[in-house]
Amino acid sequence: MKVDLHVHTTYSGDSLTSLTEVVRWARRRDLGAVAITDHDTIEGAVALSKSAEIPVIVGEEVCTQSGEICGLFLREAIPSGLSPRETVERIHDQGGLVYVPHPMDRIRQSTLEFAALLDIVDAVDILEVLNARVTVAIDNRHADDVARAYRLLRGAGSDAHQASEIGHAYVEMAPFDSADSFLSSLAVSQVCGRLSSPLVHVGSIYAKVAKDLMSLSPFAR
Repeated sequence: MKVDLHVHTTYSGDSLTSLTEVVRWARRRDLGAVAITDHDTIEGAVALSKSAEIPVIVGEEVCTQSGEICGLFLREAIPSGLSPRETVERIHDQGGLVYVPHPMDRIRQSTLEFAALLDIVDAVDILEVLNARVTVAIDNRHADDVARAYRLLRGAGSDAHQASEIGHAYVEMAPFDSADSFLSSLAVSQVCGRLSSPLVHVGSIYAKVAKDLMSLSPFAR
């Protein structure tokens, strides 16, 4: 089945995608499962995992002191602002998997610093080698080179912040029912997909500005 390992919802500050839209677009793109990886929260992922018609991996894209790291198969949220090492330890302490998103993206300031990646590479379970929002395509190829050099499992995700992006990048893998069986399936999976238009970043900026303005409205209080 197809699994998009990197999806954002309205629970992220730069996305307006509702949980209902996630399911609708996942089915439209024939996805068998999705990982919800909102910024610094698992609230939306937990809610969707209880109601969705397809399997939902509870994840979180955590802002560490040196850039972003995702946790998958989480039971509790990981606080932001920790060191990369403490972040991966907290993910593993609850049986989760460490997934490093867009590791070689030269444009995004949120990308985990390469020195920090090398410092925790022994604890990384999955490296994202196809992120549909990477602006420079060769950066995904460089990520794949790193994954192969360090013998890391390879992942892929749309990094969707708008519903129509869901399914642009995914892995084709056998069904799973736990973190362990997920890793076994991922070991023989195929990375598939394509890049989204660079214009999708405009949508994220719009979402953030719109949410900031709504928070200032007296009707939001």
